[in-house]
Amino acid sequence: MPSDKPIVHVIDDDEAVREALAFQLGSAGIDVRTYESAVAFLEVAPTVQSGCIITDVRMPELSGVDLLRRLRELKVAVPVIVITAHGDIPLAVEAMRLGAVDFLEKPFDDEALLASVRSALDRGDRDQKRQAERSNIEGRLAALSKRERDVLKGLVAGHANKQIAYDLGISPRTIENYRANLMIKMQAASLSDLVRMALIAGILDSNES
Repeated sequence: MPSDKPIVHVIDDDEAVREALAFQLGSAGIDVRTYESAVAFLEVAPTVQSGCIITDVRMPELSGVDLLRRLRELKVAVPVIVITAHGDIPLAVEAMRLGAVDFLEKPFDDEALLASVRSALDRGDRDQKRQAERSNIEGRLAALSKRERDVLKGLVAGHANKQIAYDLGISPRTIENYRANLMIKMQAASLSDLVRMALIAGILDSNES
């Protein structure tokens, strides 16, 4: 049964490093799972939706950089922290370019580790809430009729009711009715709220300029 508590997934081919990280994080009350390779982690990666990942950047079979590429392909949007030895800084920079949120250079102290992990967990939590909000908005958008979507696009573009009515070939009074329906269906408290939700869902992406 999945837990709501975020889990830190530690990936390192060095057992001593895995155990040390698990101990440090566990002592801070953070749940940890460890993996001896990126390949082992990829077996469960598609089910990982929250928490964060700590991975060594240099590992046999699949490096931390390769792992980041695979996670991107799998659309696993969990924050990743990479661990690097002094000589691996270029690899760490490459990992950051691929989306890693931080890198820790060995040897790192407990406070630096905990600060990085807590920052990643906070970021992951924010991203998850944002994604949940977007999914809710997209569900409401899917319930709109084509005409309601047309009116919404006009509103998001900043057009007045008269302009939207002219563009769609219907009366301003009818636009007012559509607008009232939109507010109810989208559960919007105000016009600005409606526009904010449309922008979050990317409604302008399909708008012609």
